[in-house]
Amino acid sequence: MLLQLALSMTIATTKISAQGLVDVHSHIITPELVSSLENEGRLMDEGFPLPKYNVESHLKWMDEAGVETSVLTLAGPHPLPPSPKGEGEAFGGKESGCDVIRQCNEAAARIKREHPGRFLFCAALPLPDVNDAVREAIYALDTLKADGIKLATNVGGQYLGAPELDTLFSVLNERRAVIILHPHRPEPVNRQVMQQTPLAMQEYLSETTRAVTNMISRNVLARYNNIKVVVPHCGAYLPLAIPRMKSLTPVMQANKMVGEIDWEANLRTLYYDLAGAHSPEVIRMMLTITTPDHLLYGSDYPYVAPQVLTQSLARMKDYLSKEPDLVPFKEMILWKNAQWLFGQTADKPTVNTNHEGMIVRLAEIEVYPQYLKEYLEYANEVDRLSVEREPGVICLFPMQSAEDSTKISILEIYASEEAYQQHLKTDHFQKYKQGTLHMVKDLKLPTMKPLDPETMKLIFKKQR
Repeated sequence: MLLQLALSMTIATTKISAQGLVDVHSHIITPELVSSLENEGRLMDEGFPLPKYNVESHLKWMDEAGVETSVLTLAGPHPLPPSPKGEGEAFGGKESGCDVIRQCNEAAARIKREHPGRFLFCAALPLPDVNDAVREAIYALDTLKADGIKLATNVGGQYLGAPELDTLFSVLNERRAVIILHPHRPEPVNRQVMQQTPLAMQEYLSETTRAVTNMISRNVLARYNNIKVVVPHCGAYLPLAIPRMKSLTPVMQANKMVGEIDWEANLRTLYYDLAGAHSPEVIRMMLTITTPDHLLYGSDYPYVAPQVLTQSLARMKDYLSKEPDLVPFKEMILWKNAQWLFGQTADKPTVNTNHEGMIVRLAEIEVYPQYLKEYLEYANEVDRLSVEREPGVICLFPMQSAEDSTKISILEIYASEEAYQQHLKTDHFQKYKQGTLHMVKDLKLPTMKPLDPETMKLIFKKQR
């Protein structure tokens, strides 16, 4: 018995020390779902055939790719309730809605139980009925021990951000729920558009952006700020949409079309998976609207062929190991951020630093010419206030290229990782970040390693 116990502990320790990836974007497709959609004639509602799914094949791919844990969610088409009078074919048949979603959630919970450590799941909800959705959310989180909730961008034309969903968000906020978003067919839909350009190629990105900006415009994420929302597919169009929204907000407010928007509070709740067209350039673009601890690996299994996913993951590991400005974020993106998000570790992930503890960066920024004067005012203010007020900010020194005035370099030196993380939370940094989002054309944040840390210390000692 003692030998068995020792062997079990050794295996468990080995598993923990050999860190595996966490995949926050994978899908479960149950026989009950397929049967229901087939009976309703809705198998091709999303313009794409449902792939076959079974746990054994999923685990096989995970083992081959080095994925330790996958988060299961239900993709589209979304089960719908029976059609009320006058609603037409937009809704489902007698066996849809609550029953099918309950079956899918229980199937996901069973997979999680039968394969401990390999699967988590975010439960689907029987929207558009908010009362049914609240009941299922409570059952899934409290009884099935779901790790979060999956929400579609819209169900039958009911879009996230709609006022009637506030009741649901209040319940999820009380439980500090993680929410994974997934795009679904827009409603109403122009079928000719679907035929010309399949939804997954473009409209899914619009759908995701539409749902998130709807929530931001009503401060849903700011008002229910205990929740954390995972945005799929590399943030969709948000790196482009958010600066545009910010620049147009004063005009919209003057015409009483939107109210005050708490940008900082809304954006703070958003996390982003990298399923789809990830690349170093895409990650750098996403870092203009978020921070490295909010980026997560996602595969989109089984909607993409396993061999393609394996190649894509290998490419990501390669550039996260070689691109100097992204190397510090590799472990965070591949597993640490997700482990913290889903409560598997209490330690919030931090950026890798050099062995002396200091963080040294040379930020390289290109500004749109029309915003140059305004950007320099923001940059000078944040640099001055940071050095004056924050003991851990050793240096923030902005420099302008003599050949091209739109190119700015900022030498950043922080005393420690803790000092850097505290700097990111200050009011003056948040004012700079949110105020200049739409001004920045390109941003690189390479972390540098001092060749001679001892001489660095002498430099700063000399200034005292």
